[in-house]
This record gives sequence, C-alpha cells and structure tokens, in this order.
Amino acid sequence: MNSKRVLPLLVGWLLIALMAIAAPAQAQQAQGGDAPAHSTLADLLENEETRQQLIDQLRGMADAPAAEATPEEAAASPSLPRQLAELTSRIASDIGGQFGSAVEAVGDLFTGGLEDSTFDTAAFTSATINLGLVILATLVLFLAFRRLAKPLFTGISQWSLNGAGLTPVLRLVICVALAALVDVLVVALAYVGGNLVATFAIGETGELSTRASLFLNAFLVIELLKAALRVLFSSRYEGLRLLPITADEASYWNRWIARLIGLVGYGLMVVVPLINVYIAPALGQGVGTLIMFAAFVYAVAVVMKNRQRLRDAINEKADRATMAATRVSLQLFARTWHLFALAYFVMVLVVTLTRPVDALPFVLFATLKTIAAVVVGMLVSSLLTQTIGRRITLSEELRRKLPLLEPRLNSYVPNALRVIRTLILIVVVMLVLSAWGAFDLAGWYASEAGRGLVGKVVSVAMILMIAIGAWLGLASLIEHKLNPETGKGEPDARAKTLLTLFRNALAIALITMTAMIVLAEIGINIGPLIAGAGVLGLAIGFGAQKLVQDIITGIFIQVENAMNTGDVVTVGGITGTAERLSIRSVGIRDLNGTYHIVPFSSVDTVSNYMREFGYHVGEYGIAYRESIDDAIVALREAFDELAGDEEHKMNILAPLEVAGVVALADSSVNIRVRIKTTPGTQWATGRAFNRLVKLHFDARGIEIPFPHTTLYFGVGKEGEAPPANLRVMQQPFDIDGRPGGQPRSGESSRAGEEDPRSRPNPAFKGDFDDED
Repeated sequence: MNSKRVLPLLVGWLLIALMAIAAPAQAQQAQGGDAPAHSTLADLLENEETRQQLIDQLRGMADAPAAEATPEEAAASPSLPRQLAELTSRIASDIGGQFGSAVEAVGDLFTGGLEDSTFDTAAFTSATINLGLVILATLVLFLAFRRLAKPLFTGISQWSLNGAGLTPVLRLVICVALAALVDVLVVALAYVGGNLVATFAIGETGELSTRASLFLNAFLVIELLKAALRVLFSSRYEGLRLLPITADEASYWNRWIARLIGLVGYGLMVVVPLINVYIAPALGQGVGTLIMFAAFVYAVAVVMKNRQRLRDAINEKADRATMAATRVSLQLFARTWHLFALAYFVMVLVVTLTRPVDALPFVLFATLKTIAAVVVGMLVSSLLTQTIGRRITLSEELRRKLPLLEPRLNSYVPNALRVIRTLILIVVVMLVLSAWGAFDLAGWYASEAGRGLVGKVVSVAMILMIAIGAWLGLASLIEHKLNPETGKGEPDARAKTLLTLFRNALAIALITMTAMIVLAEIGINIGPLIAGAGVLGLAIGFGAQKLVQDIITGIFIQVENAMNTGDVVTVGGITGTAERLSIRSVGIRDLNGTYHIVPFSSVDTVSNYMREFGYHVGEYGIAYRESIDDAIVALREAFDELAGDEEHKMNILAPLEVAGVVALADSSVNIRVRIKTTPGTQWATGRAFNRLVKLHFDARGIEIPFPHTTLYFGVGKEGEAPPANLRVMQQPFDIDGRPGGQPRSGESSRAGEEDPRSRPNPAFKGDFDDED
C-alpha cells in the first residue's frame, strides 16, 4: 500500500474517531458552559423572595400548554455534520494553540523571558541529576533481579516444553502464569528498591521527591505492561510464549511494541509533568502532543512495513485450519488486519488529544481487556482442541463390543467443537466491544432479554447433549445385541431385522422429539405445528393408502416372523434371497442375480424355504424291464454314501424316506424318495444325491430310460406281416469291422455280382428305437 492510499485512509479513520467522540465532547462542553447558570441558580435559591418568585414561575409554566418549538429554537440545535465541523475546528485550534504556546515558551526560555517565572536553573539541574541517579539505580536493580531469575525462567520453560502428565496447552498456561508471577515479583522488587534508594540515598534523607515518585510510578506501570507483553512474545524462552510464532517474530514484535509503550508511557507520565512543573505548562502540553504524534507516526510506519509479511503468515495459518469458518475468518483478517491496527492508533491519538485527562487510562484498560479476552479465547479453544479435538481411540475390548461407537464419537465431537468455538468467538467479540464502550455486556446480561437468551442457549445445549447421549447409549446397546462376539453369540435373522428396524425408528423418534423440545424451549409455540402435522398425516394417509397398506402389512410380516434377511423366499411370484427388509418392502436377489423390490401391499403369500428344516424330493425313473426292488436298493446305497460324506452328512436330519412307485409313465417307472435336511441345504443335498444315484444305477446296469417310439407295420387277416422294404443307403463298416463292399481275405468279388448284404430282406419286421 503506497502513501497515496494511506493518506485518505488515515483521514477517514480520523473522521470516524471524531464522530465517535463528538457526543462526549459536546456533553463536556455543555457541562462546562452551564457553570455560570448553576451559580446564578444557587444565588436565587439563597434569597427567600426570589426563591418564591421562581416557584410561582415554575407552576405557571407547568399549567401553561406546551408550545411548539420555534424555527429559531429548532435552528439552535445544530446537525451532526455541523457539530463534527465545530469539533474538528476546535481540536485544530487547540492543537495550534498548544504548538504556539510551546514555541513561545521555548523562545522565552532561550531569550530570558522566563526570568520572572518560577523556573530555577540550579534547582532544575539538581533535580535532573537526582532523577538520573534514581533511574540508574532502579534500572540496575531491575536488571540484577532479572539476571538472578534467569535460571528459574529457564527451568520453567524446559518443563513447559518437555514435561509430562498434562496436555501441552494446560502445561503452557501453568508455566506462563508462574513465569508472569516471577516477572511481576522482579518488577515489584526493583520498584521497592528504587523507592528506598530515592528516599534514603538521594536528595534529602527520609523524603521521596515528586520527580522520583513520578518516575517510579511510571516504571511500575510500564514494566508491568512489558511483563504482560512478554507473556505473549517471549523471545528468549520458547516454552513461555503464548502466541504460536517463531522466536525471531516474537523478538521483533516485542521490541517495537515495548519501544512504543516506553515512549508514550515515560513521555506522558514523567517528561510532561516535569516540564509542567519546572518550565511551563504550555510547553508541557506541546511536548505531550508531539509525543503522541511521534508515537502515532512510528506505529503507522511499523504497521505498513509489516502489512504483507503478517498477511502471508496469517494466510499460512488459515491454510492449516481444519474448520471452514476458522479458515475464512483468518483469510479475511489477513486482508484487513492493518486497517484494524490503523483504526486503533487513530482512535488512541484522537482520544488523547481531545480528552487528555482520562484518555490514557481508558485506552490502556480497554487495550488490556481486549488482549486478555482474545488470548483467553485462543487458549480455551486450543485447550479444547488438544483435549477432545484429537481422534478418540477406544480400548480394544470396547471396540470389539461396540464397533460403531468410536466412529460415532469421532463424527460428533468435531461438530460439537465447531459449535463451542463459535460460541467462544461470540463471547470474545462481546467482551471486546464492552471493553471499548460500544456494548454494555454487564447491563445486557442483567436485563431480562440477556438472561433469557443465555438461559435458552444453555437449555438447548443441555437438551442436545441429553439427546446425543441417549442415542449413543441405546444405539450402542442395539449394536451390542447385534454383535456376534458379544451377548449371546450370533443373533438370528429375525433379531437382526427387528433390531435394525427398531434402531431406525429410535433415530426418527429422537430427532422428532428433540426438535419439538428445542423449538418449545426457544419460544416457538409447537401446538399449531403438532396439529398441522396431525392434519398432514391424515391427508397423507388418505392420499397414500398403498403406502399405509405397505407399512401395515410389513409390520405384521415382521411380527409373525414370516421372513428375515438371508432367507430364500417366494414373494409376489419372485423366488430368491431376501437381502433387504424394511417396514415397507423387501429386496430379493433371484438366481440370475437380478435385484427385485417387492412392496408388501402386493404380497398375498410368503413362501419361506428356510424354516426349521427342508426336504429334497426326487423322482427317479427306471425302464419297465428293470427290477423295482433292485432300484430301491441302489437308491438306499446312494443315500448311505451321501450320509457318510463329510461335506453333506451334517446337513441330513433323518434317514431316507422311500415313498415307492408313484407313476407308471410312458417310458419309465417312477420311484419317489425324500431326504430331510437343514434349512437352505436341500438344494445342494439334492444335487449331490442325484449324482450318486446316476453312478449307482450305472454300476448295477439299471437303465434310466429316455422317451422312445415303437414302429408297427400292421398284421394281415391270416396273421402274416407284410414285408418291410429296407435299403441300407450307406454302410461304412460290415459286421467284421471291414469297410463295406470289401471281400474277406481269400475271397474275390465278381464283377456284376450283387452283394447279398445290399438286397432288401422281405421277411424283416419288428420294433425300432428312435430317439425323440
């Protein structure tokens, strides 16, 4: 930012500061202007006759009707711009008069114009020497005590950095408090030592001079301020610095702020009073004004010099922030921090020039309150972050019993921390505004509205904490029941379904009840809301009958335990595994992998293949020429082999049931058997049994027939069969396995002789199997 932009900015801040103090200044002026009137009124009241006349006039004015203000009276109260212009003109005149008086006093000092005044050169020289000795002795004592306390500071700093047993922020706060106490003790000892030296060693014994008292009081105030500054910017001891900055940065800011405090403090509290006493009050006022202007210029120069550097540092801290609100706030502060600093120094300058009597204490205490509020807010936020802001890790046993408790806590705690940080920020802003008189925090809290708002915030926080605690407890209890490693082992499918539905219903009920209670607590009438919700529910019930039917049917299906997740069912004409079961519908995955959602309103029958036990029912056909008893023996042998198999024997619950011959089919005699199995294994058991049946039938030569057709050529009246003319169109091999048409060894085929194997057989008749 160049000087062309700084000058209008400073002028703007100056106008704002003048507007802020215009009203108090006008009030003070009015009070000062009313002094003669007060004196006249007191004289009137002392005389009995004039007092009676005044009483009669006041009664007459009370009985008379109120008259409207005349234009002259209305014009007598100037507007705000006019008041601001008059105040600015008066301040400029005062400053000009102060400088003129100071120049005149300096000229009289060198030209001898002050000979008739109270200025005594010899007394001034002696007082200066004595004051210098007091200053030297006090500073030497202070440095000596600081040197003696250095090992103590070093030990406290090392414990702050490397100690154990407490969180880092809490350990830092304790160490900083101890170091600050030692620092204050050092300042107090130096102050007492300076008083002793000034009283008994310098000047008249047993008497403390005014000039020494001025310096010692200023030394006490300024060094205490510097001690508070070292709490924030301790450059020599890493473990005693509250602000998270480097040692070089801390040394830089501590150095220039300490210079500014020393310049203003010693200048206004020592130099100006001494000039007023020993030289001239006009010169003292001028020197005080020069000191404030010099401090203002110095502060503005330092702020503008470090504007970009501090902006980059704040942006780096913003990039490391985890909360979006904190990141945005820091980025905004990085862009505007120098404006706040300039506004602060302009305000201090204007207040000091316009209200020189009480400006310095007001600014000092307001600044200390602001720094204290900001630092305490930062420490509390950091302490909360280090205490509960880290990832919460539960014990292995607790994670085994409650597997979802740790993720829930790690999702709730950061959100709660964000809310707490927001509340801390609001409180800090209110304290800062109250420190500068822009907001009466104590009065607001004492009012009914303030107490009511704070009470509502606390009540809402308690309600939310109770609701979250109830949800964590009940949800953890449900998860404990669902966890196969705890409770009574692996819960059945019905328990899983019902507990899952209960957990969802519990979440909805808790959210609804908490919302209603919070709304009622903040003053919103929830009666119409409940009535409206009832009417809306009734309207939804009429308009969504299908949905209501889904829910009612789903409730009865769950109560009757008709099916659970993982069951193989037939619902609505769809057979598959129930993967998801809600209060309104069921999700089924069929054999092809297709996922179906079946609403309960379309369910008439639920066929569950997973209840208690299952059956494999098989029908096996044999040829008509086979022995039925042999086939049954083969079926039993196949079952015995299946029952001895390690993979399937635990799934078989009962011996083989042979129902016998159930059908004489077209091509086969069908025998039915049944195998009782555990639920869900009947299909795998049936497939394994079918394999063994085929192997045992093949071993015994039992034919498993396939459909065939009988060719009938008819019979004559005499019982003879008509000839069936058959011709072999192609015979690649003869009976001996030789290629067709080739003679045996030692035989020859005569040319033109017909092969008898190619002639038709007129006497052939019979049945031919033909594959269907």
